[in-house]
Amino acid sequence: MRMPPPTLPRRAAAEFIGTGALVAVVVGSGIRADSLSQDIGVRLLANAAASALGLGLLIALIGPLSGAHFNPVVTLSEWWSERPEHGGRQAAAYIGAQVTGAVAGALLAEAMFGRTPGAGWATEPRTEPHLLLGEAVATAGLVLVVRGLRHIGRPSLAPVAVAGYIGAAIWFTSSGSFANPAATVGRAFTDSFTGIAPASVPAFAAAQLLGMLLGMGLAGVLYGTTRTSGEPNPAEARRTG
Repeated sequence: MRMPPPTLPRRAAAEFIGTGALVAVVVGSGIRADSLSQDIGVRLLANAAASALGLGLLIALIGPLSGAHFNPVVTLSEWWSERPEHGGRQAAAYIGAQVTGAVAGALLAEAMFGRTPGAGWATEPRTEPHLLLGEAVATAGLVLVVRGLRHIGRPSLAPVAVAGYIGAAIWFTSSGSFANPAATVGRAFTDSFTGIAPASVPAFAAAQLLGMLLGMGLAGVLYGTTRTSGEPNPAEARRTG
C-alpha cells in the first residue's frame, strides 16, 4: 500500500533526522578512525567508507519521505530548477532542518565517544585557495550527479550513485569533499579529524555555493533545461503542502 504524501512538517523532520544521522556518521567515524590509527591514509579510508555507506542507506530510507536532500545546495538547486508552488517555503524549512540537524549530529557523535558536546570549537583551518577550489569541484560534481539522475529519469539510482560519488570525492578532491553547507556548520562543533574551524566556514560555504552554480550549469549544458521523462521522480508528489 502506498503511503499518503507526507506533510511539510514531516518532510522537514525527515531532513533534520537524516542530516543529523549523516553528520553523526561522518564525525563519529572520524573520531573512531583517529583513535585507532595514526596513519592518515587509514583514517581517511575508514571515514570515506563509513560516510559513503551511511549516506547511501539514509538516501534509500528517507528518500521516499523528503527526497533525502540532507544538503542546502541540493535543496536550492532543486528549488531553482523546478520552482513549484510553495517551493520557497519548503526550501526554507528544509535548510533550517538541515543546519540544525547537522549541529545536533555533530554533538551526538561527540557524546557517543565520551567527549563533552559543545565544549570546544574545531581548530583545523581550511582556508587555503586550493582547498576552496577542491570544495567547489566536489560540490559541482555532487549537483551534477543529482541533476543528471533527474534528467535521465533514474532518480532511484541516487543511493548508489550519490554515495559512490561522495566516497570517491573524499579522496580525489583536496578539501575532502564536505560539499554541504549544513554539514560544514555542524563540523565546526567538533575538534576532531573531520572538523573545520569556524573562521573557515564562510569561505567553504561560498565555495560550495559557487560549486552548486557550476554543477547546475554543467547539467544544463549536458542535458538541457527539461527533465527527461522516464523513471518517476519519487519526490514529485511531495512538492506541495
